[in-house]
Amino acid sequence: MKVILIENVPSLGKAGDLVQVAPGYGRNFLIPKKQALEASAANIQLLERQKQLFLQKAGNEKQRALDLATQIGSLLCTLPRPVGENEKLFGSVTSLDLQKFLAEKGFSLDRRKIQLPAPIKTAGTFTVPIKLHPEVTAQLKVDVVPAPPAKEKS
Repeated sequence: MKVILIENVPSLGKAGDLVQVAPGYGRNFLIPKKQALEASAANIQLLERQKQLFLQKAGNEKQRALDLATQIGSLLCTLPRPVGENEKLFGSVTSLDLQKFLAEKGFSLDRRKIQLPAPIKTAGTFTVPIKLHPEVTAQLKVDVVPAPPAKEKS
């Protein structure tokens, strides 16, 4: 089945591309999620007329992602965590913690865009990639510091 992509789909292509997919994938996933249109003669003509609009939209999305990447790149995420021997954390820092930090700073991102390969389990400074666009990846600096010890209750 041939479909015309309306949005960028990571495993298939960019918006405006004409791609061949399995019939079930196109009919049951791409078309209902409004990520593609069936490649009929009328839709192909529509594609030709709207190709410029697709390119302009893609350019605007990339520019917004670049602006967001520079804003995120200028942030320093300092997370105090309790540590034990050898600077090992009690618990870990996950993409959910980083998403909460970014939300506090006014950035609403899906945590799946935060590409933390494994939870951070030691204190130190780390650089975490955040994929904002297929061609744009921001680098967030994360500084995990030892938390002051909790005061014991008497």
